[in-house]
Amino acid sequence: MRANRCVRVCARLILLVIVTATALLAPPPPLFAAGARSAPLADADLPATVPALGRTWPVGLRPRVLRGWEPPATAYGPGHRGVDLAAPAGTPVRAVAPGRVAFAGRVAGRGVVSVDLTGTGDPPLRTTYEPVTAAVEEGEEVEPGEVIGTVEASGSHCSAPCVHWGLRRGEGYLNPLSLLPPWLLHRGPSRLLPLG
Repeated sequence: MRANRCVRVCARLILLVIVTATALLAPPPPLFAAGARSAPLADADLPATVPALGRTWPVGLRPRVLRGWEPPATAYGPGHRGVDLAAPAGTPVRAVAPGRVAFAGRVAGRGVVSVDLTGTGDPPLRTTYEPVTAAVEEGEEVEPGEVIGTVEASGSHCSAPCVHWGLRRGEGYLNPLSLLPPWLLHRGPSRLLPLG
């Protein structure tokens, strides 16, 4: 009897070690870094009111999302009203879709660029990027992929260098990742295919 109990306890401990090791060694979810506060988004989680009209990521080809969108329960409640994308200081920041620069300047000591997106209704969708040293001026038309500024060395609320990317319609905050079409949001590495 005692030997059977010892075998069961040992088997459970071995199983616990295997499960723990598997969890610790598993790669992070595709869009979020280890330790991120949000789960990856499924296409069904993206708001239907936001057209997927983005043509590029704001920084890099597919930046690491340091912190995802966490909508507040109330208008003034806690949350994260955008996404934080890993980007070292000096990284070019690009417009994700066509629009007109609504603001380019400093807010609370941080450089901010806001772009009203063309053809997205009244009020239009507005993307925001911070901390960014603006390379554009208010009223200027921008195209997808056009450099609108560079990531500043200071002023970020992230623990690692990043750019905060936000999306609003009027006073309501939306998930900026919903602007990206699936082919851009879930794109894997490029592969060369044989010609023949």
